[in-house]
Amino acid sequence: MDKEKIQFASLSIPFSLDQQEKYISTLEKIIGDYKKNYSKIHYVFCSDDYLLELNKTHLQHDYYTDILTFPYNDDPIESDIFISIDRVKENAEEYGVSFENELSRVIVHGVLHLVGLNDHNKKDQEKMRQEENHYIDLILNT
Repeated sequence: MDKEKIQFASLSIPFSLDQQEKYISTLEKIIGDYKKNYSKIHYVFCSDDYLLELNKTHLQHDYYTDILTFPYNDDPIESDIFISIDRVKENAEEYGVSFENELSRVIVHGVLHLVGLNDHNKKDQEKMRQEENHYIDLILNT
């Protein structure tokens, strides 16, 4: 486990991820399970407004989202992943799950995209959800 290669920070809001080691080991497992290499993945937890500005500036999308992934390199994987804590809280309430469960889903979702999974059609969405649930279980129940 290399804490320098997967990092968590916050920007525009006060937030600190508890039990970072569990997340790091699960994210490394995902990357290993998909036989990928990585050099650096930087998670940034932020507000809805901050992520909306990134979405507008970089993708020309004028709507809120829970996550934006900026991949810089495929092999080894190098990426910044921005997560709106505001949106994660709202989604957790909307879907009737705990904040930790929804946050775990979004954190895992970002890396699953980086290792090659997509969610553009129903079949891909089902595979993504299955993989998310598998890895969330590792985070929440170990």
